[in-house]
Amino acid sequence: MTTHPSAVQPAVKILRFIRRGEVVNLGNVPPGRTVLELLREDLGCTGTKEGCGEGDCGACTVVLGQIEGDALRFRAVNSCIRLAHSIDGMALWTVEDIAAEDGALHPAQQAMVQCHASQCGFCTPGFVMSLFGMYQSHIAPTLATACASLPPGGALRLRPGEADAVAPTLVTACTSLPPGGALRLRPGEAGSAAPAGGEAEDSPTLATFQPITRALAKEELSGNLCRCTGYRPILDAAQMMGSLPPATLDQDTLLSKLELLAQAGYAQEVDSAYKLPYTLADLLKDRAAHPNAQLVAGCTDVGLWVTKQQRQFGEILDLTQVEELRHIEDQPGHLLIGAAVTLADAFAALVKGRPQLHNFASRFAGLPVRNSGTLGGNVANGSPIGDSMPLLIALNAEVILMSERGRREMPLEQLYTGYRQTVMAADEVLAWIRVPKPGRPHPELLRVYKISKRYDDDISAVCLAINLHIEQGVVARASIGAGGVAATPVRAANTEAFLTGQPWTLDTVRQAMNVLRAEFAPISDMRASSAYRTEVLGKLLERYWLESQGMQQINLASFVLEDTV
Repeated sequence: MTTHPSAVQPAVKILRFIRRGEVVNLGNVPPGRTVLELLREDLGCTGTKEGCGEGDCGACTVVLGQIEGDALRFRAVNSCIRLAHSIDGMALWTVEDIAAEDGALHPAQQAMVQCHASQCGFCTPGFVMSLFGMYQSHIAPTLATACASLPPGGALRLRPGEADAVAPTLVTACTSLPPGGALRLRPGEAGSAAPAGGEAEDSPTLATFQPITRALAKEELSGNLCRCTGYRPILDAAQMMGSLPPATLDQDTLLSKLELLAQAGYAQEVDSAYKLPYTLADLLKDRAAHPNAQLVAGCTDVGLWVTKQQRQFGEILDLTQVEELRHIEDQPGHLLIGAAVTLADAFAALVKGRPQLHNFASRFAGLPVRNSGTLGGNVANGSPIGDSMPLLIALNAEVILMSERGRREMPLEQLYTGYRQTVMAADEVLAWIRVPKPGRPHPELLRVYKISKRYDDDISAVCLAINLHIEQGVVARASIGAGGVAATPVRAANTEAFLTGQPWTLDTVRQAMNVLRAEFAPISDMRASSAYRTEVLGKLLERYWLESQGMQQINLASFVLEDTV
């Protein structure tokens, strides 16, 4: 009997990951199954909650560990929109996994208890896991470094008054570091002590063990929503974690197991419904052979098609493990950002060269989304409200497309032909994004404005990026990118042409406001009306002018809100 080719389904590869220090092997996991479904329905781990189903509330947050270089990188991600097979070869932690074997709570959990940071409890597992990610990313490395730098005798010097801020145990000494560099304390240590031979002025203080600032806590918890407790006690818990007895993690053993998993991954099924290539050559080969496979790079948008539209995919091609695309190359004159680089890492690289982008970068969704989504995926998606594209257009970024036939390059705005449509052929993938570094000798005047109903973790109604080079009072160069005002992210070419060569005066700005408003015909939708978007475009250019003249406190980012009880 002959089987029709369309009826032949590719095999489903074995899913392998590490949980609680042990390798988990799962077969027959459908390619479109999410991590949350895997946890709750297949493994019975119901501590992880399902809330919005779109990576917005953070109740489903889990932490992934992955080898990067010679170290282990921890990332809090939304399990509701993360496809299960995408965690192949990684380590996974849920809220059930972080307490000690004897039942002792992890500092992230204990701090939530001591700060009374939970009420109804539904959002609590997500907050705990975001705190766990913060602990492993910020506190654990700092503790290990500080312990290694203690003077002979190993005692920790406390500043006056610091003892009152730490409860119930004072961290006073380090004894030894287990494999992987996690800190271990002597049982029952309390109080303060001076290092052997007297107090050294440069000996570490308790501040060394508390690297979580209020600002950092607010930024990294912006992807977790709480409707009843309020955020003040949760932020308190984030800052308290570093003062509690540290939790240990044997990273050397875990790294060894992850390395073995990576080797096993190379040898998995070739004809698989979920393709996870490790090299660019394999990616291009798979793309040419399977042009109809759904391409994913972080799943933060495709995941919504699964959870909200119940779409099913026969084949998925995931590029996030392609080694060549996971790096940022600092090249002369520009940054070359691989398509598999997370949004968090891509924005960190951009902020390093342009510190004024920090606030904008922190408002791009919440950290769990930025930890999972990729810059390449955001660009290739082509959404007219994708926040990265207006910025990249204003920076004159270029994209590099690859296929087995070769490569081609173009300005980013030329990638789009219509609503979520691009010039990419069926066998092409977006491989890199080339972003020019700040120019010299004339510094750029760059600002990016995001208008949304909610300040944090929301989608733009309008996004406008303006980058002008002013020389002797005249606009020498203008580069403006806009989002939310057309079917695609667009360059405001008419406004750029009008401004170039004009004196940088209020009169010029007022004329340019009219040009900018006339350049686009935005639609009305749930986020804003057409008239509002048009009006806002001009006002943002006026705000840019005022800021260029030194005016402050006209941007919401300039205000500091006091914590409320």
